[in-house]
Amino acid sequence: LFRWLWKNYQYVLAFHFAIQEVNKDTHLLPNLSLGFQFYNAIPSDQFTLWNTLYWLSGKNEMIPNYTCQTQEKLVAVIAGTTSAFSAEIGTLLELYGTPQLSYGPFDPMLNDKDQFPSLYQMATSDGFLAHGMISLLLHFGWTWIALFVSDDMKGEWFLRDIKAEMVKKGLCVAFEVKLPATKRMFASTDITFMTRLSVSSANVHILYGDVRSLIHVDIVGQFFLTTGKVWVMAAKWDIVVYETYHMLHSLHGGFSFSPHRGEIPGLKHFLKTVNPSKYPEDFYFSKLWLHIFNCLPDGSFCGKIGLCPPNASFEFFPGNIDMMTISDSSYFIYNAVYALAHVLHKMLLEKVDILSSGDSSQPMLLPWQLHPPLRKIQFTNNAGDDISFHETRDHMAHYDIQNIGNFPVGLQLLIKIGEFSSKSPHDQALVISKEMIEWPIAFKETPQSVCSQSCGPGFMKIPQEGKPVCCYSCTFCPERYISNQTDADQCIQCAEHEYPNSERNRCLSKLVTFLAFEDSLGMALTCMALCCSVITAAVLGVFVKHRHTPIVKANNRSLSYILLISLLLCFLCSLLFIGRPQTATCILQQIMFGLVFTVAVSTVLAKTITVILAFKVTKPGRTTRQLLISSVSNSVIPICSLIQLIFCGIWLGTSPPFIDRDAHAEHGHIIIVCNKGSVTAFYCVLGYLGFLALASFTVAFLARNLPDTFNEAKFLTFSMVVFCSVWVTFLPVYHSTKGKIMVAVEVFSILASSAGLLGCIFAPKCYIILIRPERNSLKDFNNRKCSKGS
Repeated sequence: LFRWLWKNYQYVLAFHFAIQEVNKDTHLLPNLSLGFQFYNAIPSDQFTLWNTLYWLSGKNEMIPNYTCQTQEKLVAVIAGTTSAFSAEIGTLLELYGTPQLSYGPFDPMLNDKDQFPSLYQMATSDGFLAHGMISLLLHFGWTWIALFVSDDMKGEWFLRDIKAEMVKKGLCVAFEVKLPATKRMFASTDITFMTRLSVSSANVHILYGDVRSLIHVDIVGQFFLTTGKVWVMAAKWDIVVYETYHMLHSLHGGFSFSPHRGEIPGLKHFLKTVNPSKYPEDFYFSKLWLHIFNCLPDGSFCGKIGLCPPNASFEFFPGNIDMMTISDSSYFIYNAVYALAHVLHKMLLEKVDILSSGDSSQPMLLPWQLHPPLRKIQFTNNAGDDISFHETRDHMAHYDIQNIGNFPVGLQLLIKIGEFSSKSPHDQALVISKEMIEWPIAFKETPQSVCSQSCGPGFMKIPQEGKPVCCYSCTFCPERYISNQTDADQCIQCAEHEYPNSERNRCLSKLVTFLAFEDSLGMALTCMALCCSVITAAVLGVFVKHRHTPIVKANNRSLSYILLISLLLCFLCSLLFIGRPQTATCILQQIMFGLVFTVAVSTVLAKTITVILAFKVTKPGRTTRQLLISSVSNSVIPICSLIQLIFCGIWLGTSPPFIDRDAHAEHGHIIIVCNKGSVTAFYCVLGYLGFLALASFTVAFLARNLPDTFNEAKFLTFSMVVFCSVWVTFLPVYHSTKGKIMVAVEVFSILASSAGLLGCIFAPKCYIILIRPERNSLKDFNNRKCSKGS
């Protein structure tokens, strides 16, 4: 049972039109007309061989290797709806050296000149077809693709090319199907085939292969409608789709890649006006007209069978047999006729190997003589396209991308919606008009075809073990990392001076900050330092004013002055830690801190030694005792300070403090701090202060119970307890903080320890001097001494 594919009759009409144009052209084959014969290529190996042998023999009987033709000698064949058909007849034609111009889709196998030296393909190589299809997939973001290819060498070559290109571009094959070359109606495998197709998570299917293989999909699609898939296929769609009237075809909304071609002038007008009466000897033309209109025009081969109206034409054919849309094969047939015409014209002009058949006006050419000029032929057709068989034509490709529309009542349309050119720059190779696209009925907008949903900005892909690279999960970028694109393989680390926003899709510039005087914390510490400095200065003024009173003169008045001045400097040096760090302030703040506190603590040590010596040295004379006490007290401070100065000198000489940027302590900020340089030197300075404080505490603790009215050993002991407590607490707190808070902790420790010394040592004396002045006299001192003696 054979089914007529009436749309293929357009090939005959294109052939008629080309022959008619050549015969009318006064510059091409002048005074000579091209003749031709038609043979219907029934899709059967048996009929193919029969027809070829009938044609070669020239009679109704097949006589291999013999021809009965005398007057009519055909020199070339234009054939090849399928690659298999061209290969089958090419074997016989090669015996006679007869050129065959194939108008079917390009097949690499037919391009083998060792096997088919007499075969010429009008179609150019589809080596760039895989690149064009991949560009289309990337344009719409389709990464999960099913492949349907014919089970032959042509399909294998395409499968190899497109899979290699998909790997390069990060696309994945959901599954692949090899289509058989033959199709048996209602085969048991149809249900399995369509079930797999319907349940597949891939919404985009690439279809490629020989026509006979593609019919498998087309026939099955008629009985198992699948409207939720986008088909992307090569040219020859018009051959594949049967003339059916079912509601919506499965291929509706798909895409077809067709070699770019210009519009042949006059061909559409010819199709609108042609009818069977112009070619009465063509039985197939009349049969087609009768099939569609149920009538025949006057003068046709079959006579008067229901005369047609005068306006009947191909323009009014039903949509399922679209004769007005020029197919690729029709265009190739047109070019094949002109190629042969140009070759014959050239040969006749050069009079190469012309043999006469008895009539000098009708020179005869042998088929094998056409091969040399055919290989070199090069011309521009009436559509403006360059035609040749040179190998360089396959080094570039230009495809028209058409959208397939198969609407109710068999209305079929191919609408050009874009182009792909291998000559264009990489980012301009594909041009698509999205607004013109008609998608499959299952989709309201651009469909998706992915194994996993895209990871948006701020996320990165995590491959799933044992699955293709297109199947992955998404994870949020870690701290300090971002991703600013969809489906990022890796997150990008922000620069040191930047930090990620909350969505992790942008790096923002960090704000430069430091413990400034304008900050609330900096302002509070500054006020504390200034207040304590004013209080210290006031206490010093009180002591200077009452310098002749017993309580001031007790325990060495000079040491009290030195201690107050050093405490004043301690409060003021804390201001060096506040404000924008500079190189000078970074060095000064540590050196001043170490030296001033050393003077203060060594002064306390000297005062405690003074107390002990004042009570222990009793045998020598008073003058000698005072000299001894003064000598020891005056030597403690410079000796202790000199040792600390040596530590500071080593610190500055090896690794001095410097300005540093802390980009990680506080989110979104770069904190400018003073790096201490040598941490060992810093802790040596701090450790030495701790040693002096511990020594002062020990000595003061031993002298706390010595009897005297103005004995300050108890106050010195308590002040050292406060001092040591502050700095022992400072160490763990200092190491647990960062940035501005670390600086603030150090400043607070300086203020707290200094205030502890000031309050514990001088607050009781100021109380007596200012509130109880009656107790600050020798008379009161003697009365209390007498009362104690009693």
